Amino acid sequence: MSAPGSRQVDSLLMTADAVGGVFRYAIDLSKALCRRGVRVTLATMGPRPDADQIAEAASIPGLELVESDYRLEWMDDPWSDVDASAEWLMELAHERRPQVVHLNGYCHGHLKFPAPVLVAAHSCVASWWEAVFREPAPSRFAEYRARARRGLSAADVVVAPTRAMLLEIRRLYGTCAPCLSIPNGVDTTFWRAGAKENVIVAAGRVWDRAKNLSLLAENASALPWPLRIFGDVGGPQGSERLVQNSVLLGPLTRPALAAEMSRAAIFAHPSLYEPFGLAPLEAAASGCALVLADIPSLREIWGDAAAFADPRDGRDWVRVLTEVATNVDLRSSLIVKAQRRAAQLTLEGCARRYAALYEVMARTGAKRAAPARATDRPRSAGNYR
Repeated sequence: MSAPGSRQVDSLLMTADAVGGVFRYAIDLSKALCRRGVRVTLATMGPRPDADQIAEAASIPGLELVESDYRLEWMDDPWSDVDASAEWLMELAHERRPQVVHLNGYCHGHLKFPAPVLVAAHSCVASWWEAVFREPAPSRFAEYRARARRGLSAADVVVAPTRAMLLEIRRLYGTCAPCLSIPNGVDTTFWRAGAKENVIVAAGRVWDRAKNLSLLAENASALPWPLRIFGDVGGPQGSERLVQNSVLLGPLTRPALAAEMSRAAIFAHPSLYEPFGLAPLEAAASGCALVLADIPSLREIWGDAAAFADPRDGRDWVRVLTEVATNVDLRSSLIVKAQRRAAQLTLEGCARRYAALYEVMARTGAKRAAPARATDRPRSAGNYR
């Protein structure tokens, strides 16, 4: 129930792409918001949603999916399309008259939408590059940096799924918009634990260097249990990252991946870059013991509910995975702790936090509100319950 004087938000314009985790985040959040009585227009850019994604969107009462194929801001030389998509989004906003605009990208944050603007920071080119290559992004990304900085500084609110990502955004772009962290959530009715098998599973975009799945494949023969890696090899711009070894089993539908997760005793995630990490959360809800890359965002979320290994050291992964596989007590403890943490990071909890934030934005008419001081620190959304 809304607090006295609050303004219930019942219409939202949200952007997304259909390439990776952002679509999953957007469709799940939209589903939970629609159950709360919010009408969501989900505007996609980049490669168009596939048949399964379109069908899932169509199954959600209150959700309108509007597609386009404008190039995304992180793609090669996208700026004419970014400008064209800006006009398209403004037209949608004036037609649908949302009470809040939720952007899952940076470069449109400066547009004069007829509603307060929230920019969600899921990842960015500059922080991705530094995490993968351990050096600043090259000068060819100067236009991206400038446009991202403009969008972030003009937004009414900037949200990220972890405090670690908020700190990266502050460091790289100096945004002065009010910031807070809202962890992503998982549908615990979909991801379920089953009878466990002595198998290690990994999942992610194989073409994305940041996912670092080749490290696991290259060391598969040294592991005590079979390793199974699921994910796309071909990227949206024709990029392809080959993983040697027969452990790569290709992409799966979401229900098939849920079945694999439910059977696997261990989930391995060696990512070099992970602003949140939805796959580990899904695995935890599926009753897997987590072995994760030792990076700040994953430490922040999982703490003692996971085992950690150096994402640049294959031998360390063999050591930690072997320890978890062969130590029944350790593995059982990790499973219990991960499931408890997953129970705190629910989709409904995530949607509740966003709905409360939308209400504040709509009530205060936050459009282009006075920015926070540059010295303000990112604020947390509180504990994860």
